[in-house]
Amino acid sequence: MISAAVRSRTLALLLLALLLPVTTAQAAPAPPSPVPEALLVPGVGPYQRGPGDTPDQVLAPKVYAPSVREEAVEPREAAPGTYDLVEYVPLGEAVARVSCSKQAGPYQRQVERWLRLKVDGKQSAADCRAIRAFQVKEKIKPAIGFAGPVTWARMQYLSARKNPNAAKKCPVRTYRVACVDLDRQLTWVQKGTKVLFGPVNMRSGRAQYPTRKGWHTIYWRHKNHVSTLYDQPMPYSQFFSGGQAFHAVYGTIFTTVGSMGCVNLRLADARKLWDVLKKGDRVYVWGKRPGA
Repeated sequence: MISAAVRSRTLALLLLALLLPVTTAQAAPAPPSPVPEALLVPGVGPYQRGPGDTPDQVLAPKVYAPSVREEAVEPREAAPGTYDLVEYVPLGEAVARVSCSKQAGPYQRQVERWLRLKVDGKQSAADCRAIRAFQVKEKIKPAIGFAGPVTWARMQYLSARKNPNAAKKCPVRTYRVACVDLDRQLTWVQKGTKVLFGPVNMRSGRAQYPTRKGWHTIYWRHKNHVSTLYDQPMPYSQFFSGGQAFHAVYGTIFTTVGSMGCVNLRLADARKLWDVLKKGDRVYVWGKRPGA
């Protein structure tokens, strides 16, 4: 008779024989788990973040005191034509170089209302002539009467120029407040009811990276900052929320897509704002970027 110990050992050997081909075979390595795209930042790689955090919150700039020598260096000037008012127009009309657009633009109704035309959202020959005349006067190119975002942005600026806080959406305080109006894409600085800077056109964050609303404080200023996230120059940076800052860009601010969260300005405007704001000044952001 076979003892219990022998039977147990025999069963173990049989089991091992059955498993041996599987364990000794060279199985293909398992593919690595993909890193979610939401966790990737250009030039940085995967990192952990909390719910709702944007890259600039997690990877805010490293704060230090710039030397006098560093601060004495002025950012380079922008190339001629960088900030020209270049309108977005239908591709076919741009290629054909039409003199007057027959298409209604995305801001047709707003532009019609501003020019005191019949507000129906439809482009007519009379509408085109009136819009084109405005574009010629304001040096918007191409002046083909298309009611695009640049034309509407210019109208927003002109309407706000005398009293940007007419709607009283930016809190009036005894101290300086940098007002960031996402609705109209305008920014200015006021102390009490006196406007110290602006208004000027700006570009705020896109839908995925919105400029954070509410009260903030200028906590660091760096005249010649270069983004550690995107390796892009950020002249006259004034940070107020994580990596979000007022700063100049060497390109148009009139893009249909917003920034990565910062308040982008033309170089001359950012330079003037640099002389107005100081560390500790308050910033108030409200509204919603059109299209975001």
